[in-house]
Amino acid sequence: MFTYTARPAHIVFGPGTLEQVREEVERLGRSRVLVLASPDLAEPGDRVEKALGPLAVGRFDGAAMHTPVEVTEQAVALLREAGADCVVAVGGGSTTGLAKALAVRTGVDQVILPTTYAGSEVTPVLGETVDGVKTTRSSPDILPETVIYDVELSRELPVPIAVTSGVNALAHAVEALYSPDANPVIDGMALDAIRRLARGLRGLAEDTLEARTELLQGAWLAGTCLGAVGMGLHHKLCHTLGGSFGLPHAPMHTVVLPHVMAYNAAAAPDAMRRIADALGATDAPTAVYDLVVAAGGPTSLRELGLAESDLDRAAGLATAAPYPNPAEPTRDGIARLLRRAWAGERPAPTGVSVLDRLTAQVVSTFAGTPDPRLRALLQDLVPRLHAFAIDNDLTQDEWQHGIDFLTRTGQICDTTRQEFVLLSDTLGLSSVVDVLTNSRTPDTTPSAVLGPFYVDGPPEVEQGADIAAGMPGTPLWVDVRITDTDDKPVAAAIVDVWQSNEDGFYDVQLPDLDGPVLRGRLRTDRDGRLRFWSILPSEYPIPSDGPVGAMLAATERHPYRAPHLHFMIAAEGHQHLITQLFVAGGKYLDSDAVFGVKDELIVNFAPRTGPTPDGRAIDGEWRRLDFTFQIARR
Repeated sequence: MFTYTARPAHIVFGPGTLEQVREEVERLGRSRVLVLASPDLAEPGDRVEKALGPLAVGRFDGAAMHTPVEVTEQAVALLREAGADCVVAVGGGSTTGLAKALAVRTGVDQVILPTTYAGSEVTPVLGETVDGVKTTRSSPDILPETVIYDVELSRELPVPIAVTSGVNALAHAVEALYSPDANPVIDGMALDAIRRLARGLRGLAEDTLEARTELLQGAWLAGTCLGAVGMGLHHKLCHTLGGSFGLPHAPMHTVVLPHVMAYNAAAAPDAMRRIADALGATDAPTAVYDLVVAAGGPTSLRELGLAESDLDRAAGLATAAPYPNPAEPTRDGIARLLRRAWAGERPAPTGVSVLDRLTAQVVSTFAGTPDPRLRALLQDLVPRLHAFAIDNDLTQDEWQHGIDFLTRTGQICDTTRQEFVLLSDTLGLSSVVDVLTNSRTPDTTPSAVLGPFYVDGPPEVEQGADIAAGMPGTPLWVDVRITDTDDKPVAAAIVDVWQSNEDGFYDVQLPDLDGPVLRGRLRTDRDGRLRFWSILPSEYPIPSDGPVGAMLAATERHPYRAPHLHFMIAAEGHQHLITQLFVAGGKYLDSDAVFGVKDELIVNFAPRTGPTPDGRAIDGEWRRLDFTFQIARR
């Protein structure tokens, strides 16, 4: 049994949405705005004021951490003096907290533009500090009416602050999963938030717009969780440490979260299992700690300025009043938790097997890897490999067979045969990487896998040449154009082409062949056109005399590729394109052995008889291929 209450909120999400702030204020029927910012956010505050135009009647730049009541009283006086009926807050949790404090005291509407991943903008919760003690309250009147998530605003957040702010949001989602008020709707949001926040934190090393978008969407979902269910020990501890000891909000959440998770792990095993799954790990607390380390976040309360002598007092304050939490918060238990967090120790995996401890130990050895991308990949790969072995109860004989298979795969590779590429192709991994790498530009011609038979530096041939060089087969006239996404021709593009013969062999598979055939390098003319003769591609089996062939035989999969012609297109100022054109009506289009067929790449190799475009005399049928490739500018 569960209950769920949906709280009304109007969300505007996307880059550049700051410019809609006036429209959103007017949608609420308000006309006099007090702009709230903080000393370090003067420039975004100026942009908001400019976008509001005459609606902006005042500005308060004194928002402070933990929403001190004395600061709120100053802002209330200014609001009343300006006669404002709405506040627009730009910033993180401090400005949002101030907006909420003003709204609950005066009834003004709120429009929030977050610059961090605090999440409080979608909660009806207000935390205020009086005489060094932070207390919270919840009311529908506290919930902001409108939130504008402008990704460009959050992108300006420096990476170190983005890390701690993102983990702060992660804490909201984590605690929602073991809250007494948990329900399936919030669970789904929380797990989605955890996945998005983890991807965003891992992507901060390259600091892309995609990573920032993942973080902001994750923060929104996590904040929604925070506003819908009650929080437990983590938030109680952080309110204590922040309100009574003045620790910085988001860094404090970042340090404390893995230790609170470890404290609660035995009492909330299902929640921890789901969190670990969302993170691609076996142990949730250590996975969060490792995520913080990999992202470069703080790991100890000592480095945030908490004195060791304050630990016992903090434990006493945090356990002074009862509150819901999976594991009972005892003074001694919380004191031990805080001591580990103060020292920055990695939590010991709790309630896990020897195997889980082994996995955690291996992952921890990569924590010092200087390259952040390599570190993230290795720390994600190891838990997945170990989980495969554990979930399938892998035997020693099966493991040895796998090692032998990979050894044979490597031994058969040489300069003309790439069995590992073939293995990647037949497992679909090459196509997965192809889609991830090349599906960002939907207006361009789809890409396809490179395959194992490309040879760098093919012979250069002139327009109209015959790359078949007398090889038997149905003659094929190829007439293609290369354009950009605006249909403008791309001149002087370098285009490598290659294919198999009519028996299904590439030239590198025919040792008795004299020189390269059925491959060449051409250049487009000023109209972006390319013309050459070849022969009609045919279906063919991939090499099946090695380990990959044995795998296909053991699984009763056929080894055939659908008939196709390879193209690799390179042009200055444009993105590289590797692709294939498949013969419409050809065999194995729906069961290509390497999963390389895409519907947009199945084209008509039209049958023809009679005169050819260049006057070549041909008795019987020949084929014609006309196609336009579209490539993106860089």
